[in-house]
Amino acid sequence: MTRRPLYDAVTCTKAAELYDKGHGVLSIANQIGVPYEAVRQWVNTYRSVGIEGLTDMGKKHTVYPFEIKVAAARG
Repeated sequence: MTRRPLYDAVTCTKAAELYDKGHGVLSIANQIGVPYEAVRQWVNTYRSVGIEGLTDMGKKHTVYPFEIKVAAARG
């Protein structure tokens, strides 16, 4: 199984900027050298949740132990 390449927030932001300027997905993919499907997904995410949601994609989130979750729930 091949691992999909990960792209940094700068690349995703550049794609969003080009989209805002009126470029299409295929044009953006060719300009920044990223596969069409990746850019298509970024544009859809950008349109749905904005730039913050786009740049947060793929980040690992903190996993809390069960005990901390229970303590937080008890207040």
